[in-house]
Amino acid sequence: MPSELDLHYPPDACPFCGIAAAYPVPSSHGLWRKEKETLGNAVPEEEECGVERTSPSSFLVLRSKDVVAFLDILPMTGGHLLVATRNHKVKVADMDAEESREIGFWLPLLARTVAKVTGVTDYNIVQNNGARAAQVVPHVHFHIIPRPETMPEIKSKSWTMFGRGQRDDLDDEEGARIAGEMRRVLREDIERIEKAAYERDGDRGPRGKRAKL
Repeated sequence: MPSELDLHYPPDACPFCGIAAAYPVPSSHGLWRKEKETLGNAVPEEEECGVERTSPSSFLVLRSKDVVAFLDILPMTGGHLLVATRNHKVKVADMDAEESREIGFWLPLLARTVAKVTGVTDYNIVQNNGARAAQVVPHVHFHIIPRPETMPEIKSKSWTMFGRGQRDDLDDEEGARIAGEMRRVLREDIERIEKAAYERDGDRGPRGKRAKL
């Protein structure tokens, strides 16, 4: 008898692992490593991105050593972003310390990115663990969901944020446009952070040694 999660895709075909594999991290990249690479290396250049890299399409915003971020292809609202572990971890309790630190580092930056690109400053950050908690993809991921003043009409009165609900597929052209804008905004934010930290700390960069990847 298949489980609730098995109904969405075969157990051995995690879509988030597929996205992570399609966008490998640059060599020597990692927030807490000593190699001198900037945070901006975690944001792919436009020529590195393409909806054809995965099936179904994916719209990448970030790919670091331990984290990937990409648009939800069944968005609750425009700009709905997923922030996932690179490695296959099912629940938050399965994450190791380094993954936890890197998720914690990127979530605020990505939340700012979503707010700036969408123009919506109110948002939910949602994370589900297990089928009974409405986790559809059994791979750790956080939802950043903009909450505009006027929400889409939802026929079901249940709180669909914690499940699939009534959601439409993201159009490839629109997804590519939004993801490209998010990459641009995130890259600018990183450059601002690094410049401010360099001016403050000199060669050490932002957060001392942690600035260099």
